[in-house]
Amino acid sequence: MNYPAPTKIQQSSPTALTFTWPDSSECTLTLKRLRDECPCAGCKGENILGKVYQPLMLPTFTPGMYEVAAIVPVGSYGIQFTWKDRHDTGIYSWEYLHLLCANPAERAGS
Repeated sequence: MNYPAPTKIQQSSPTALTFTWPDSSECTLTLKRLRDECPCAGCKGENILGKVYQPLMLPTFTPGMYEVAAIVPVGSYGIQFTWKDRHDTGIYSWEYLHLLCANPAERAGS
């Protein structure tokens, strides 16, 4: 399935982003949720030839980790956050953001 890019990404509060999709639906995700769900190998581990490798260290709180310094597009398929603690290796595909939005337990304020 081809997942469309949002038509708008807006910081709707100091702690959340709202994504507006082409069908005019909106989804608000907290910065904490977005950072905690960072899809990079360092945060989530990786799967190589069917074997799952977990990250070496458990994530710990660092100042600025739930604050966005920048958001940049990655090709036509997603975005990459730079967090204020300088973490910037996770690429959030449109598909991944749609999945986060589709799970009501993972929406802001839930």
